[in-house]
Order: sequence, then C-alpha cells, then structure tokens
Amino acid sequence: MKAAALWYIRAVDAMNYRIGRVIMYGIFVMMAILLWSSISKTFFVPSLWTLEVAQFAMVAYYMLGGPYSIQMGSNVRMDLLYGEWSDHRKAQIDAMTIVFLIIYLIFLLWGGWESFQYSISYGGERSPSVWRPYLWPIKAIMLVGLFLMLLQAFSEFVKDILRIQGHDLEEKV
Repeated sequence: MKAAALWYIRAVDAMNYRIGRVIMYGIFVMMAILLWSSISKTFFVPSLWTLEVAQFAMVAYYMLGGPYSIQMGSNVRMDLLYGEWSDHRKAQIDAMTIVFLIIYLIFLLWGGWESFQYSISYGGERSPSVWRPYLWPIKAIMLVGLFLMLLQAFSEFVKDILRIQGHDLEEKV
C-alpha cells in the first residue's frame, strides 16, 4: 500500500512540478499581450482581442499554476497557531482541512464540466464582446487545471496520512 502511495505522490508531484515550471513563464505572455495592447492603442488602431486574450492567459496561468502552488506550500495559511505546532500535529490538521479542499474541488470540477458541455452543445458558446471568441477552449483549460489541482490535493492528503503514520517523506519523495 505504501509503495502505491509513494508511486502516486511521485507521479503527480513530478507532473505538476513540470507543468508549474512551464506555466510560471505565462506572466511574460500576459505582459507581452498587454504591452501590445498599449502600443496599438497609442500608435495604431486599438486591437479588439488583447484584453480578452490577456484575461484568458491569466485564467490559464492561475488554473494551471494552482497545483504547483499547492505542491510548493505557497498557499495562504493562518500561521498564528500553525507555526508553533509539531510536524505531526500539522499533518493531522492538514489532513482534515484538505478533505474540505477536495470536496470543494469536486464541486468545481462538476460545475466546470457542466459549463463546458453547455459551451460545446449550443453551437459553441461565444463571449459577448465585440471580438466574440469561443469560450470552450478556456473552459477546457479550467477543467484541466481543476483536475490537476484535485490530483495534487489527493497527493497532499496521502503525504499527510503517511506523516501521521510516522513515515519520513522528505528524502523519499
């Protein structure tokens, strides 16, 4: 059982680490889009697509970078009490709270799937803007991000359970 758990942790962590390291450069994509938007508004005819493409890039950056953020422990945590607890106590509290995150992510994934199906089934849902891009690609990216976040949450849960049982994961994972 422990071997399967360690395999799952290694596989999910490695995948989300690689994706996160690539996606972290998405900030430069957004900067380039917004720079072009500023230049085109100043010197040329304003582009209709730049604001929405920047928003879509931000959604991809946020959703695909979320699992990496969870893995690195970059999420916001109330450190008033947590910082003073032992590693065993932290693992116990984390294991309890991650269950709520998993439930939340399942509901988000379910709602995202329904929204994605709606977007596809009605001839392709479009944005109400002047540019009118299809919305299904960004909804698909959101689904992938939510799924990866759910996998990472399960990985963190398994790590916490193994820590509660007394296993040292720092050198093995």
